[in-house]
Amino acid sequence: MIRRLRTALLVAAIALPLAACGGGRKGAASADLAASKVTTIGVNAYLWRASLDTLSFMPLVQTDSNGGVIVTDWYVNPQVPTDRMKVTVSILDQDLRADALRVVAIREMNRGGQWVAAPVQAATTQKLEDIILTKARDLRRASIAG
Repeated sequence: MIRRLRTALLVAAIALPLAACGGGRKGAASADLAASKVTTIGVNAYLWRASLDTLSFMPLVQTDSNGGVIVTDWYVNPQVPTDRMKVTVSILDQDLRADALRVVAIREMNRGGQWVAAPVQAATTQKLEDIILTKARDLRRASIAG
């Protein structure tokens, strides 16, 4: 029974992407499929890839593709060594939508050898979200066109 179920899941996992590649028109149905493309991870694959690409300059502490969480370690900009930032990205949905993404940043400043909490401008997290969403949309467009 378990072997049959495993085989059926494997066949479905192979057949579904192949069915989407068939001829025919590329209309709303294929766009909807691409918008919620999950592949083998638990969240939207475009948002996941775009998040990893956007944060690639920061050291990563945790990545959970099933839960959709990326946590960075402290990043110190070489041009501003007294300032450091840590970022957490949460992907909340399988669809490629703006409200499926949340970015939280923590900032600290070095004052007299001690790292002290400092405010993060809302524009900083908004800019990161915008960059991730733009990259995710570009990845989606490339996959539909290709």
